[in-house]
Amino acid sequence: MSDRARWRIGFDIGGTFTDFILYDSEKGALRLHKRLTSVPDPSDAALAGLEELVAQAGIQLADVGELLHGTTLVTNAVIERRGAPLGLITTAGFRDVLEMGIEQRYDIYDLFLTFPDPMVPRARRIGVPERLDRDGNVLTPLDLDAVRAALAGFVRQGVQAVAVCFLHAYRNPKHEQDVAALIRKEFPRLAVSLSSEVVAELREYQRCATTCANAYVQPLMDRYLGRLEKELAARGFGGAFRLMHSAGGLDIQ
Repeated sequence: MSDRARWRIGFDIGGTFTDFILYDSEKGALRLHKRLTSVPDPSDAALAGLEELVAQAGIQLADVGELLHGTTLVTNAVIERRGAPLGLITTAGFRDVLEMGIEQRYDIYDLFLTFPDPMVPRARRIGVPERLDRDGNVLTPLDLDAVRAALAGFVRQGVQAVAVCFLHAYRNPKHEQDVAALIRKEFPRLAVSLSSEVVAELREYQRCATTCANAYVQPLMDRYLGRLEKELAARGFGGAFRLMHSAGGLDIQ
């Protein structure tokens, strides 16, 4: 067994503490460590804690073969509304799906029940001409000029991320993909999330809300992970870096 294959580290960043665990597969031994989570940049405590953990074991980050990272940063950003200024492009006539929801009330007798404001204010929810039928056949071609005008308006309003959710895009993602291509060519500073990639399933409200949530935190996570990966490489780490997501699986970075 190579030295790098011997060592694995898992670390989780919470709102209060950042926890670390080092696994030595040769001896079957675990080593635990903990630090206060740093504010405003949680990667500061994560990097410091990783350095302390490997120093305690008498190794370096270059000796570690795998890092597994879990965090509540995304969940906290959604709850605390600390995501990016967001715009939504959707099928004409469907921009109010986020507020209409599924008409379900968790307290049907509360006449004064209020819901949280949607992540995208109505002024930044734009419907454009396009339409697919339930089988994904094109009924109305996508109007790219309308999309371009909507994106230009978003830029003027300081939008950083765009969610794209067209009717029946789970059956045919072509129109959403055309919007993404336009954004990457003409508005490359905008982050983009497509419903056909985030959650290609039935139900307009659920698909739209999930896509908006993904776009809302995308710039935050891009900045965070970009800095973390850069700093890990500078410290000699060359192994696999994996992120744990809420379903319990791992994404390879």
